[in-house]
Amino acid sequence: MDKKIGLREAISIGIGGMVGGGIFAVLGLAVSLAKGATPLAFLFAGLIALLTAYSYAKLSKKFPENGGTVKFIHQQFGNGIFAGGLNNLLWVSYIVMLALYASAFGSYGAELITITGDKNIDTRIFQTAIIVVALLVNYLSVKAVGEIESVSVIIKLLILLAFIGVGFYGFSINPKHLGQLAPTDWENPFLILAGGMVIFVAYEGFELIANSISDLRDREKNTEKAYFGAVGFVVVLYVLIAIITVGSLSFTDIAGAEDYVLAKAAEPTLGKIGFKIITVTALISTFSAINATLLGSGRVNYDIAEDDELPEYFCHKFWGKPSGLLITAIFSITLVNLFNLQSISTAGSAGFLLIFGIVNYIGYEKYQELKSKRWIHLLASVLCILAFFTLLIQQYSENTTGVLAAMGIIILCFLFEWFYKRHEANT
Repeated sequence: MDKKIGLREAISIGIGGMVGGGIFAVLGLAVSLAKGATPLAFLFAGLIALLTAYSYAKLSKKFPENGGTVKFIHQQFGNGIFAGGLNNLLWVSYIVMLALYASAFGSYGAELITITGDKNIDTRIFQTAIIVVALLVNYLSVKAVGEIESVSVIIKLLILLAFIGVGFYGFSINPKHLGQLAPTDWENPFLILAGGMVIFVAYEGFELIANSISDLRDREKNTEKAYFGAVGFVVVLYVLIAIITVGSLSFTDIAGAEDYVLAKAAEPTLGKIGFKIITVTALISTFSAINATLLGSGRVNYDIAEDDELPEYFCHKFWGKPSGLLITAIFSITLVNLFNLQSISTAGSAGFLLIFGIVNYIGYEKYQELKSKRWIHLLASVLCILAFFTLLIQQYSENTTGVLAAMGIIILCFLFEWFYKRHEANT
């Protein structure tokens, strides 16, 4: 029986990885920074994702092993402290993503309950509970995780496409806020760029394709198509969603509903029923994203531990699953209850921008083996690193906690690896 996946399935994996909880969590943050230029911010972030997808496509085709980013780093840097620090950062960045998705679930869940009349709902209850539920699902049935993801991808895409269609129809009836998209309501270029970088986490999921490339039929022909098909589709989707949101609501309304702005954007045309539909879609999407990310991050830290870059304990089983699965969930619950949405988003975007910058550099170094265009890898790497510093500089003045958390995570990942390697060498 042929267990290979086709191009359509590979593209679906990438789209499912990107259109998870990210767009529901960070859209309001992007508007708060870029204002009327939010579609441009999404476009710029998408451009960096597309360029990085080129490096991933070339590396995946040359090294089609499970492990994706972890294996690419080992190909270039071996199993030293630098490689271990980067791979630990990848794992911790997944933990940050889990916290981001849980934060979005909590905001949308609390707002849905508020509609029924209860005004005193604590979002932390939803944030914590949804990670616990996802952990139980992962322990009870990995197959269930896959089935939840398959169904949710179809549901959320259909509803988001309907949201876009209804939104453009609403413009023909009431174009009241369309003027906000004009350049007169754009923020300065630095803030537009920063807005794109804060929401970069909404694109990071395309790297999940790397874990499936070994099973892709006609790999030579379909690898680039899978990456560019997934990222290209999502870039267009996000830009259209940003246009509908900014064109449907005043900036004041967007600021007031920052954590659940996508649901709010459905109200002008569809009223409360539209709000409820998008809210339920957000809950389904973020739950599926938490499920899939928890499963993926559990596998990542298991692979890292097998490569002796994390303690052997992470390879031990707890209730039939690697202990790293439980540790990941505990860290995510702690993070989402300690930091706000903007701080979590900043830390997540910073982590992935740095990792993607390094992966692009690996493509640059290996361009002859990859038979690729060296300048594209270089451009992608430079843009990722510039975006990384732009994000930190801009956010430092208004989100110092997020920047310090991001830098602390990065430094601790490398310090931990240094201590671990030193300990191993002395035992």
